Amino acid sequence: MTTVAALAPETTGAGTLLRAWRNRRNISQLDLALRADSSARHISFIETGRSRPSQEMVLRLAEHLDVPVRERNALLIAAGYAPVYPETPMDDPSMQALRTGMERLLTGYEPFPALVVDGMYNVQAANRGITMLLEGIDESLLRPPLNAMRITLHPGGLAPRIRNFLEWRGHLFAQMERQLALMRSSPLRALYDEVRHYPLPEGGREVACFGEHPPFALPMMIEHGGVVLSFISTIATFNTPMDVTVSELAVETFLPADPETVAQLRKLEP
Repeated sequence: MTTVAALAPETTGAGTLLRAWRNRRNISQLDLALRADSSARHISFIETGRSRPSQEMVLRLAEHLDVPVRERNALLIAAGYAPVYPETPMDDPSMQALRTGMERLLTGYEPFPALVVDGMYNVQAANRGITMLLEGIDESLLRPPLNAMRITLHPGGLAPRIRNFLEWRGHLFAQMERQLALMRSSPLRALYDEVRHYPLPEGGREVACFGEHPPFALPMMIEHGGVVLSFISTIATFNTPMDVTVSELAVETFLPADPETVAQLRKLEP
């Protein structure tokens, strides 16, 4: 059964939260008012607590401020309304079509690696390309729930095999920091603090040399079977999600960055 996201009552008013989101987006009260078909005066009254916004107005402002779905529920609670976006477990029967679609997408991307992670970077689905890269890592990291950040950054995981580990590590930290700036999540903050304190693997201070022609995007250069594979990571999310769980899912695909990687992966196809 679909359940509504459980959020603790906010001690901060909706107006204060909306002002924080507006400032974060660098939008003036007038610009927000024009986008939301309101007035700068009304926006000002909402932000200062002189006027209580309607549920419709909270949702409208949140949409124009591109507030994450989970935080929209928090805004509604702060304004005195019930949250409207459910948070459905991935194993719920109503998610069957979504799970099937994701599995079909990942399978179609083989032999190249692809996976789906949730807002905590727990792996919800992965294809055989990912399974191939996980060969030989510490078994403790493969116990459910598999976490992509731990698997990648832990010295017992992929870290020792990533040739440009410092760059890739910095990229992942920046990604988590952007996410933390958009949502208040104690579990995500705890995960970030944990992985930041992982020791560097042997050779992990080395910086990869890309030669005369640097790649068009930062690759992940990982050794597998004595060969260095090079991938460019792309991330896709769902458009206009109406569920907290779905809003935080991300499909990450690893595009081969050079012909050598393509040829090597083709050789590994069953």
